[in-house]
Amino acid sequence: MTTSERKKMAAGEWYTCIDDELEALRVAARDAVFEHNSLPPRQRGNIGPALWALLGGAGEGARIEAPFHCAYGFNLFLGDGAFLNAGCTVLDTAPVRIGKGTLLGPNVQIYCAEHHREAAGRQAGLEIAKPVSIGDYAWIGGSAVILAGVSIGDGAIVGAGSVVTRDVAANATVVGNPARVVTPR
Repeated sequence: MTTSERKKMAAGEWYTCIDDELEALRVAARDAVFEHNSLPPRQRGNIGPALWALLGGAGEGARIEAPFHCAYGFNLFLGDGAFLNAGCTVLDTAPVRIGKGTLLGPNVQIYCAEHHREAAGRQAGLEIAKPVSIGDYAWIGGSAVILAGVSIGDGAIVGAGSVVTRDVAANATVVGNPARVVTPR
């Protein structure tokens, strides 16, 4: 029995992104994102209608500023009052959960996909999807990058421009590339 690339992606197995079904899902996401990014702010509201319908879930008062980009949308879950500032990109090949009251600064990038380590695997489009979780009331500074498989705890702070390669404990503050824990002033 052949397993679809979408099922492999959802199961956290190696899959190829060069696939008609996955491309159709990405096209649907691009259409929803285009609408969100193109609507006048008063018409768009917190989240454009097509993007709202595509998301895995969005709590009361969740807001995504334009411009925004996501790969699929259906793997993105926003808690009540979560805020994504302008320029955020979420490559949601796996579930991305952003907790209530969490703030993402401008141009934050969240990447769930890891490409194959071997050139032949990359050439074949092989990647593996790992979820990202950000707890409640966290603050992710502008232009931070959060890599596949990372969990960030409740109340944590990620400094602007940091590259988060490992889990961050609740209430910790991390900065740098790679991000490391610092003592608050």
